[in-house]
Amino acid sequence: MIVPRLPGTLQPTRVVAGLITGCLLTVGVALADDSPEAFGWVQKADIKPWDIKVKAKLDSGALTSSLDARDIEPFEQDGEDWVRFRFELQDEDSGETVTREVERPLFRTLAVRGAGGRDERPVVLLNLCIGDTVYEEQFSLRDRSDMLYPALLGRRTIRHLGYLNVDSTFTHDAECGEDADFVAHEPGDDAE
Repeated sequence: MIVPRLPGTLQPTRVVAGLITGCLLTVGVALADDSPEAFGWVQKADIKPWDIKVKAKLDSGALTSSLDARDIEPFEQDGEDWVRFRFELQDEDSGETVTREVERPLFRTLAVRGAGGRDERPVVLLNLCIGDTVYEEQFSLRDRSDMLYPALLGRRTIRHLGYLNVDSTFTHDAECGEDADFVAHEPGDDAE
């Protein structure tokens, strides 16, 4: 059935669309006023305890964070699985390239499936300062030398931070002193 439009009246679809738009704008303003400050999609992050500030991309499409690592070598120490790796990271404050050989207990192994097939990556726990808090987070290790960002922060990390603003970058400095808050890894949060 076709309803004729009388001269001087509004079309019902325009009225409904206007009401919905008005409601959404009101809710958006209310949320913006009550929301904590959001983190940008690229932030400076400080890798602890080495105090190397790197550019980190916050990626809501990844669950586990990832760090650029080279010469990754599993080994056994005191009956436990460990991993040895080297990183070459450019410190964003000094501009210098910092190279370190690191040994960490193997936290778990991550199976990644992609266009190139299946890849297994070691995962270690590392401390990361972002904003004014130090987080103990899971990082899969892989050679990211061909990537723009040496660190990728996945959803496990992002959920601790709060809101992600995809229109902004570098909204917080990585400033964690000795009295900074510390958020430990949450047990039971290991499945992909």
